[in-house]
Amino acid sequence: MKKIILLLSMIFMLAACGGKGDKEKANNVLYVYEWADYIPKQIFEKFEKETGIKVVEDIYSSNEEMFAKLKAGGKGYDLVIPSTDYAEIMMNEGMLEKIDKNQIPNFKNIDPIVLDKLHYFDKDNDYAVPYVMGATVIAVNKKYVKDYPRDYTIFERKDLAGRMTLLDDMREVMTSALGTLGYPQNTTSEKEIAQAADLVKQWKKNIAKFDSESYGKGFANGDFWVVQGYAENIYVELDPDQKKDTDFIIPEKGGTSYIDSFVLLKDSKNKEAAYKFLNFINEPENYALICDHLGLPSINVPARKLVTKKPMYTIEDLKNTQTLRDIKSTLDLQNKYWQQILVD
Repeated sequence: MKKIILLLSMIFMLAACGGKGDKEKANNVLYVYEWADYIPKQIFEKFEKETGIKVVEDIYSSNEEMFAKLKAGGKGYDLVIPSTDYAEIMMNEGMLEKIDKNQIPNFKNIDPIVLDKLHYFDKDNDYAVPYVMGATVIAVNKKYVKDYPRDYTIFERKDLAGRMTLLDDMREVMTSALGTLGYPQNTTSEKEIAQAADLVKQWKKNIAKFDSESYGKGFANGDFWVVQGYAENIYVELDPDQKKDTDFIIPEKGGTSYIDSFVLLKDSKNKEAAYKFLNFINEPENYALICDHLGLPSINVPARKLVTKKPMYTIEDLKNTQTLRDIKSTLDLQNKYWQQILVD
């Protein structure tokens, strides 16, 4: 009997040790769901070296793709980087963990102006930790395109047909068209939405495709001369000479800006590692590396003194842009017209 008891004790001890080892292993991995080329590899490497925590990233090409995957039961992620409208949706859907800012001492480094812009849905900044603030731009290759308008009417240029792309993103394109016509992004007027859709159909005749994945490479390769996109995705593909020949336009009419924020998923298995990463990202020297990589203005105030490359634009340049918001009741209506655009 003693032998049996001893054997059972050993089995339970081994099982306990195994469970502890598995838990420790899990605590050393952080799963981040994000946009392509958004966080420099050197940041992940530096974080792992300093903490022993390995970052595993998965990539999405649109907020819609990310949201659909998570709603369909996609599990295992800890941190996601949605744009403002989807951060709001995810918060309202109960998908997010409330942020314990006491575990992110470097939260204090984030520019209050940026935090302020999230207050319309996240009053106390309890759910979204801003990562970057940027703009949706029209990038123009000045070597091939001369005397062009600095707004979305450039997509009406028939002489540039086949050399232009628009984002494969209903919210971005429809908001740009609505803004060009002087309408708000959340209009409930079907007449105004229909007019915006007709305008996009005119643009569509001159573009090569709707593209949210490869436009940066296509622009850098010279395949496309005018692209709508996120400036940082284009910037990282250009060599120094190409950057000199590129005009990044932020249109006064129809221009959109975004704040992409880290959100902590409620079903995250490694919240401790997530907090460590959020604090690490907001160390000024680390955030400066991110700005140099992306070419974006720093939302981390002390990091501004450490950035070595001039950003493509400043926070001030974004004053006339509108940040995409959750458009709730009018979303289905806009999507109906978007589907017509795609099949037309």
